[in-house]
Amino acid sequence: MQFTLLNRLPAMFVFREFVEQGGLLSYGPNRSVLSRRTADYVHRIARGAKPSDLPIERPTTFELVINLRTAKGLGLEFSQAMLLRADEVIE
Repeated sequence: MQFTLLNRLPAMFVFREFVEQGGLLSYGPNRSVLSRRTADYVHRIARGAKPSDLPIERPTTFELVINLRTAKGLGLEFSQAMLLRADEVIE
């Protein structure tokens, strides 16, 4: 991420934590939901379930986060429609 900021490159990330640290935007699965699902799998395995018997799951919750401070620093503007679609806008 530091490379993109130092070189004034707009970049998109998978997790919101990068945007909270100054990245431009992210779109990806919600990490807290992923962590809860992982904990559920660990709990099942600890209680004796065979990992091969557990279903494979895909993330179902995705979020779009936009950092307007970074956008302003890069000289970029987002449309009002994009800002309204975002799950969170960091100002």
